Amino acid sequence: MDLPLVYHPDYSFDFPAAHRFPMDKFVRLHDHLRATGTLHDGNLHLPPICPDELLALAHDPDYVLRFHDASLATQELRRMGLPWSEPLVRRTTRAVGGSILTAELALEHGLACHLAGGTHHAHYDFASGFCIFNDLAIISRYLLASGKVHRVLIFDCDVHQGDGTARILEHDADAITVSLHCENNFPARKAQSDWDIPLPRHLNDDGYIRIVDDVLNYLLPLYQPDLVLYDAGVDVHQQDALGYLNLTDDGIARRDRQVIDHCLARDIPVCAVIGGGYDRDRAALARRHGILHHSAQQIWRERGLG
Repeated sequence: MDLPLVYHPDYSFDFPAAHRFPMDKFVRLHDHLRATGTLHDGNLHLPPICPDELLALAHDPDYVLRFHDASLATQELRRMGLPWSEPLVRRTTRAVGGSILTAELALEHGLACHLAGGTHHAHYDFASGFCIFNDLAIISRYLLASGKVHRVLIFDCDVHQGDGTARILEHDADAITVSLHCENNFPARKAQSDWDIPLPRHLNDDGYIRIVDDVLNYLLPLYQPDLVLYDAGVDVHQQDALGYLNLTDDGIARRDRQVIDHCLARDIPVCAVIGGGYDRDRAALARRHGILHHSAQQIWRERGLG
């Protein structure tokens, strides 16, 4: 079998073209991976909608209900940054279901990748920065509560700090939050992860890769997690509209390979989600996100997984 990939057509829907959030990047990523043969009917997994009881593992049930019922206040909608609609509700809950499915496939096969996910700015009772429900926190609490894992490590390489994840899981001793992010970027008020690694603006490929290598060499033996949730944000790219770091396509590919190889070399399964990425050239953005899936597929075949 090939590398398990998780996607659903609900992920992209008719959306204002001028909006900063690239809602069409998910279907464009799907089409790019289809065209390159990385994704096909044999390795595509369609996720269910995440039920409310799982959303409530990391979120206020009243907040969940108000989002479903279109009763969020104007200020809450402004902070969310997305116009409410029924398709938005469907894609949001479906994408959380997709991240959960990706984690379960990773535990079964050693490695699996989502074509969405990484909504790390979502907090317990409010949305923020285009993130409504925090899939990383939900996965962590779901797998820990079910006994499927005893410790999970979130390795967040999105250019923005995973503030929502840090705050939701602040008192969860067996969910380790690690955030490598540009120090001068959104959010202005940072949370406190278990491990925060603030990066200077304009950091290049080599400097970034050295830091990733040092962090993984220290933290993976220290915690010995049963699963790593890898947020592979591409907003670290030098052409990203919201980034401020200077990674190239090659640097992102080196990062993705390094993270996955470090984990698999220690027999730690990896669940990878795509995280953030912003570019008016949506085709280029889809290809940039696809670096993760191409790298993971290459590693999958080299290691004879599946």
